[in-house]
Amino acid sequence: MTASTFDPQWESVYSEGHQLNRYPWDTVVSFVFSNAPKNKPRSDIRILEIGCGAASNLWFAAREGFQVAGVDGSASVIEYARWRFAEEGLSADLRVADFTRLPFADGSFDLAIDRGSLVCCGRSAAHQAVREIRRVLLPGGRFFCNPYSATHTSHSASRPGEDGLRHDITGGSLAGIGQLCFYDRNDVDGLFSGWIVREIRHMEIHEEFPEAGQIHSEWRIVAEKPA
Repeated sequence: MTASTFDPQWESVYSEGHQLNRYPWDTVVSFVFSNAPKNKPRSDIRILEIGCGAASNLWFAAREGFQVAGVDGSASVIEYARWRFAEEGLSADLRVADFTRLPFADGSFDLAIDRGSLVCCGRSAAHQAVREIRRVLLPGGRFFCNPYSATHTSHSASRPGEDGLRHDITGGSLAGIGQLCFYDRNDVDGLFSGWIVREIRHMEIHEEFPEAGQIHSEWRIVAEKPA
């Protein structure tokens, strides 16, 4: 694992008890229910999340009866997630791993999730991670990817770095987060070359108060591994 695939700031954040989210993102809930195979029982459907953090998205899926697995570069947050699952009697395969080298066999999963983790690494690492996700998905398996957009205020309020990364973010809703990549439409198309793209949505929230003029923008992409 290198600085380009895991920002060490996140280990500090998690080890200090921050960002230990308990509940899932609504976009992930919608993706799972809309894209889970209809011809298989939930107990046979396997879901992978990369950069799973405290595994709140996987917690939801496990409670709904799906098989779940997740990887994150932070040992602290994986330890916390394992503790939470054990406390609630839920099963999950949670590992400290680099998402550019996923520790799973080919064709292991029906669904995969990235909720704002690929943006924490450079473009070359993100492309490798997407290739790995494609490898571990079953043919016809679907991937939800949720990167930040280049129209985000935090993109312009930052310093450019290597491999598409932005550093020292001083403005917008992502100020102080650490290194991030922001994607325009060409970047999105390049990331999913060779996939069957089922959905591309560009979402913008324009803030009016208390800091009018700021924009939070992101992509919501659903892509399918060709059969």
